[in-house]
Amino acid sequence: MTEQPVVVLVHGAFAESASWNRVIERLHGHGLEAVAVANPLRDVEGDAAYVRDVIAGLGRPVVLAGHSYGGMVISRAAAGDAAVRALVYVAAFAPEQGESAFLLSAKFEGSTLGDALVAYPLASGGNEFRIDPGKFHHQFCADLDAGEAALMAATQRPVTERALRDEPAEEPAWRTIPSWFVHGERDLNIPAEALRFMAERAGSRGTREIPGASHALAASQPGAVTETILEAVRHAGG
Repeated sequence: MTEQPVVVLVHGAFAESASWNRVIERLHGHGLEAVAVANPLRDVEGDAAYVRDVIAGLGRPVVLAGHSYGGMVISRAAAGDAAVRALVYVAAFAPEQGESAFLLSAKFEGSTLGDALVAYPLASGGNEFRIDPGKFHHQFCADLDAGEAALMAATQRPVTERALRDEPAEEPAWRTIPSWFVHGERDLNIPAEALRFMAERAGSRGTREIPGASHALAASQPGAVTETILEAVRHAGG
């Protein structure tokens, strides 16, 4: 019997590992083990190396899911790793070689993220970004209530400018590992048109577009996200 995979969840910028809580609850209900990684959000290569360490520590087959910038990370982390049996992109970037998150988000019209960001310098060099708390609800999670949005704004993890400008030089994992995609129709961070484009380019085995849904898909549409992950798990033999 094929060993059941662990679902490894990688959050993106302006979120944190608990953003997956509702998805994890549902995965547990299906008898699946899940691990939500604390993505450093410093640079694609370093973040991917950390995720690879987490996968290696599990010593089990993995279905790897990434949200937003987390898609940049899983596309690098899974490359050449036989433990990763499937990829799930949750409102996430699926870059080709030489494509940064900034480049992909600007490829199609519709992102308003730039106007919602607050930038400040880091002691180690370069800048870091967070979303202005007063704009967080509308920008990131318009389909959640104001109270939850305020909590998410307070716990958001900032991302470096370097991470968003990194252009991976290596072949992305989605070229060799089966992938699934789920995203919202009203995503203001990554336009739906860009998300459709990346899913089609990656040869998605199954794509869900949720009408009216925001960028914060794991929180606002955990059922759809979970079902997409379950499809990938079934493919992986779980």
